[in-house]
Amino acid sequence: MKIPKRIANTLINSLKGGVVPRIGLPYIAVGRDSEISALLHDVEMIAEGGASFRFLVGKYGSGKSFLLQTIRNYAMDRNFVVCDADLSPERRLHGSNGQGLATYKELIQNLSTKTKSEGGALTLILDKWISGIQTDVIAEHGITPDDANFRTLVEQRIYAVVGTVSEMVHGFDFAKLLVLYYQSYLTGDDAVKAKVVKWFRGEYTGKKEAKSELGVNIVISDDDWYEYLKLFAVFFHQAGYQGMLVLVDELVNIYKIPNSITRQYNYEKILTMYNDTLQGKAQYLGIIMSGTPQCMEDTRRGIYSYEALRSRLAAGKFSRDGLKDMLAPVIPLQPLTAEQMLVLVEKLAEIHASLYDYTQILEQDDMVSFIRIEFGRIGADTNLTPREVIRDFIELLNITYQNPQINVKELLQSDAFSYAKSELQSDDAIDENFAEFEI
Repeated sequence: MKIPKRIANTLINSLKGGVVPRIGLPYIAVGRDSEISALLHDVEMIAEGGASFRFLVGKYGSGKSFLLQTIRNYAMDRNFVVCDADLSPERRLHGSNGQGLATYKELIQNLSTKTKSEGGALTLILDKWISGIQTDVIAEHGITPDDANFRTLVEQRIYAVVGTVSEMVHGFDFAKLLVLYYQSYLTGDDAVKAKVVKWFRGEYTGKKEAKSELGVNIVISDDDWYEYLKLFAVFFHQAGYQGMLVLVDELVNIYKIPNSITRQYNYEKILTMYNDTLQGKAQYLGIIMSGTPQCMEDTRRGIYSYEALRSRLAAGKFSRDGLKDMLAPVIPLQPLTAEQMLVLVEKLAEIHASLYDYTQILEQDDMVSFIRIEFGRIGADTNLTPREVIRDFIELLNITYQNPQINVKELLQSDAFSYAKSELQSDDAIDENFAEFEI
């Protein structure tokens, strides 16, 4: 496996710390084929002018964030604009003290494209849009920027894009600011360009300030920030991108809101977004949210406590373990199998050896023993998550690398590691799970 050390270092350090890396995911991706296939089908539909809304549901450490980041990378490779945000006590979908607007600001700050994958791509997108139109005019009409008709032809294209969004909710002021940005681009007025970008980012706190500096009588607020995501989605498509994908993680922070009325307002916002995407009121927009089974299914505090959502999202009569509908709005993440985890740890061992320039110490039978012990622990069938297995394995790699004299087999069989082996699951039963492995 040829992998740059910068990426290898990010992968190992991120995974050891229990967080999902933003780069290098294809090197360690295993399983989740059906989930990725379903979400990529949504991506194709969005590029055709449609919209989608999905929930990813799984326990802490089950791979929700990993799958979100994987889809994020796939979408950017397909020329999508992607933005993501983690909800928190300060960032919600609705709030009376700026919590909804804070989520919008985070999403816009994290706008990413294939050429600017680390976020902060808004200015790049706007500039690329204008320069792209200028290039198209030159190519189609065979003229130069000095030609008398050049500016007129460019402005016709600009206003055609602006006209597409001006008829949408809040689209008039949005379009007016796009024109102002274009005019500032032509004159080289970076100060005005910065003010327009500041407005798009939701950083104007009062209408008076926006009116005096930009001539618009509106600012983005807690109540209407989602409308601007719909505007951006259409604009990005007009600017040459396939569409926009919005990723929202940590829905559990809405579940944790103590005030029931505030929770209901947040669930109402989810319902609005869900209905818009499925009823065709949004275009070129995909939304994926992720949370735990509890924050989803708890009928007292979770999303299912809001009857309008529960009736839309609850599984039907034919779904059961091992027979899931991947085209439904809610995608439950199934645990990775022992075989898939073995493939993953083999990849990690190779990356670790490449990063620190040593000959791989662990043999395949050592890795099989490691997985056998992990999956043989008490409650592993319901409680074991990829995050726990990965952290244990990277720790094992670190120890064996720094202590090459250690006996790996003795370490794996030590009480410190195998103490929680289930008495209910015999060695013979565990062996059956690995019957297909060939060492």
